[in-house]
Amino acid sequence: MKAVIPAAGLGTRFLPATKAQPKEMLPLIDKPVIQFVVEEAVNSGIDDILIITGRGKRAIEDHFDKSFELEMVLEEKKKFDLLDEIREISDLADIHYIRQREARGLGDAIYYARKHVGNEPFVVLLGDDIIFSKKPCTKQLIQLFKKYEDPIIAVDRVNKEMIHQYGIIKYERVENSVYLVKDLIEKPRPEEAPSNLGIIGRYVLTPDIFDAIRKTKPGKGDEIQLTDAIKILSNSRNIYAYEFDGIRYDLGNKLDYIRATISYALMREEFRDEIGNFISELKI
Repeated sequence: MKAVIPAAGLGTRFLPATKAQPKEMLPLIDKPVIQFVVEEAVNSGIDDILIITGRGKRAIEDHFDKSFELEMVLEEKKKFDLLDEIREISDLADIHYIRQREARGLGDAIYYARKHVGNEPFVVLLGDDIIFSKKPCTKQLIQLFKKYEDPIIAVDRVNKEMIHQYGIIKYERVENSVYLVKDLIEKPRPEEAPSNLGIIGRYVLTPDIFDAIRKTKPGKGDEIQLTDAIKILSNSRNIYAYEFDGIRYDLGNKLDYIRATISYALMREEFRDEIGNFISELKI
């Protein structure tokens, strides 16, 4: 499978930090958010990745490219651990880029991938969501796709006050954590939502999604919504949802960004004890 990573958004929820840099390049400590997403795809067995970018996103391409000057300096200074880490980033996968020419929504961004993925199923990973899990969320979805052979979307339970920010599914339970999608509603008011299962940024889609996107009219925000396209596709085939195993952080949300940074720090041996002690000693 190939992976598609939409990264063309303006990052308005994180202004002013995103005024002059892509939101996808905001770091958790020392690693850009988009690198977590690319590594999840790679750790799920994917080595061909298309990133949908926009104006002002050149830093993403530079990050995954080779940097001969930097490598030479690190080698001269005998900083071989850093040199190996930098080289690994540029060797992660075959990464391709295409620009979304205007901001017309997630569905429109995915439509740009149609020639690259061809007539094969593909994975979509959104850069706003990172997921910490023993088995990559994308790999969990791919394994289920092999079983059901229909599109599968990742879902997570969301608090009532956050429902209006998500696509929400109406469902019928199939097995543990797997649901047959009966309806999808993009960003409903809480009282109109059929459940609290919100669509998050991981999908395995089939190529017929492109015809559905082409038929999709602008919806919320006058944009082509992927949720609306999947709803159209559900008229002709089954769509499944999977409540994945892992902890997700929405890095478009400032509180979640802070939580994710702390969680990642506690995962890293060089920070774990100091951060743990710091948190326990806080007097607020």
